[in-house]
Amino acid sequence: MGMIIIPDMTTCFSSPADLGRLGRHPSGPGPIRRAAAAIAVLLGLVVAGCGTEGSAGTTTSTSTTTAESTTTSTTAPVPAVPAPAPPCPVEPVQVVVSVDQWGDIVEQLAGECAKVTTVIASSAIDPHDYEPSPADIASFSDAEIVVVNGCDYDHWADETAEGLSPTPTIVNACEVVGKTDGDNPHIWYGPDFVFAVAGAVTQQLQAALPTAGTYFPDRAAAWNESMQGYRDEIARIRAEFPGRPYAATESVFDYMGDALTLRNTTPEGFARASANETDPSPGDVQAFDQLLASGGAGVLIYNVQTEGSIPQQVRDVAEGAGVPVVEVTETVAEGATSFAEWQVAQLRALQQALSGAR
Repeated sequence: MGMIIIPDMTTCFSSPADLGRLGRHPSGPGPIRRAAAAIAVLLGLVVAGCGTEGSAGTTTSTSTTTAESTTTSTTAPVPAVPAPAPPCPVEPVQVVVSVDQWGDIVEQLAGECAKVTTVIASSAIDPHDYEPSPADIASFSDAEIVVVNGCDYDHWADETAEGLSPTPTIVNACEVVGKTDGDNPHIWYGPDFVFAVAGAVTQQLQAALPTAGTYFPDRAAAWNESMQGYRDEIARIRAEFPGRPYAATESVFDYMGDALTLRNTTPEGFARASANETDPSPGDVQAFDQLLASGGAGVLIYNVQTEGSIPQQVRDVAEGAGVPVVEVTETVAEGATSFAEWQVAQLRALQQALSGAR
């Protein structure tokens, strides 16, 4: 019987992507290049990079970049949520976020100086095929900033925002990190990407409320500190398991695998079919089974939100072959209080699995 690692939900990085791509306003010419002071504060936090690289349950709340970790924490874990934000000195800005993978980050960066609405805040909803309700569309109408994932992951959000008049400022995570439609859309699993997008969001918040002074740079610094446990776990796995082979039932974890310097041995045909959301051929499934049976993967990364019998079949083969199974989720896991807590729990489960892998 294989070892199944289930996160207990307890409680890198790069220089940002080209700053000219940090935000865009579709109705204006070229990239937005405001808020130099805020970016200077954010860039002061950057050191050498270490990566590679129906209606939804809408939630509303009021609510960067970082250095590579060089040590692994052996004391009490760093809080995964920044200290409570102080009151906003000005009228808050209206922000809409398409999916909860980015919603928590935006809320932490905005503090009390934004009213943040996250459209898809439920793991039961597939953003790929989501059709916004009239209530969802209405939530965009007053937005001054819209944060979307892009890479055709949540095209409905980008299309809705661009159809508004006036058009809000749009932070497209896919564009921020230099990706495009057709690329792996799971940007939030790339550590470098997370910090680059956070920098883009802070830039646009500062541009929208320039009279807020240092409020947003201060929030970025607090959020950056709360991400230390995340950086520590990544640094630990990179140091202990460079080049260790893994396989995955789909591409959700690939950017993190690259950042950890793990080696993805998922059969090419199976991986391609999964990325295209089609069923792999019987030969692709057989190749995966043989890989697991022969010890070609130290662990199996399994997205528990994936539907269908084939991923479950692959998992069964892994368990039968004694390959540890690490469960991950595409959206923020139930019970997680922050993006950092969600990711740290999964990284610790992975570290445990790699330590016990054959």
